Amino acid sequence: MNKEEIKQYLPHREPMLLIEEAWIDENGVAHSKYKIKEDEFFTQGHFPGNPIVPGVIQCEIMAQSCAILVKDEIPGHITLYAGMDKIRFKNVVKPGDVCEVTATLDDRRGGPQNMLFFCSAKLEVNGKLCCRGQLSFALVPISE
Repeated sequence: MNKEEIKQYLPHREPMLLIEEAWIDENGVAHSKYKIKEDEFFTQGHFPGNPIVPGVIQCEIMAQSCAILVKDEIPGHITLYAGMDKIRFKNVVKPGDVCEVTATLDDRRGGPQNMLFFCSAKLEVNGKLCCRGQLSFALVPISE
């Protein structure tokens, strides 16, 4: 999926849509990519002269990638973080880097009105692990 196709599933929009390309492979694993631009809002003050992507943004990139795993269930819902566990940061991410995320669905609970998903994800740049962890999110019906 390209960015416009991703927008059909994820409720995020610029500047918070943080995946540009996504697909699910034959094993049910989600993959996504996002290139960090030089003028990202989150690197402007983090840190002047030495811009580094904040960890929470790396987690958001992973979370959006995890949501792709259940993309067909998203319409009519909003995706909300429920938790982050065992998050580890191994290397910095900088402007110009292409973040590549791999995500798997580990478990799901609940029914149509209360869905909760548990995933594992890792974010790499040029094959080098930058961030990994377990993320959970809820699909909450959009109120009319």
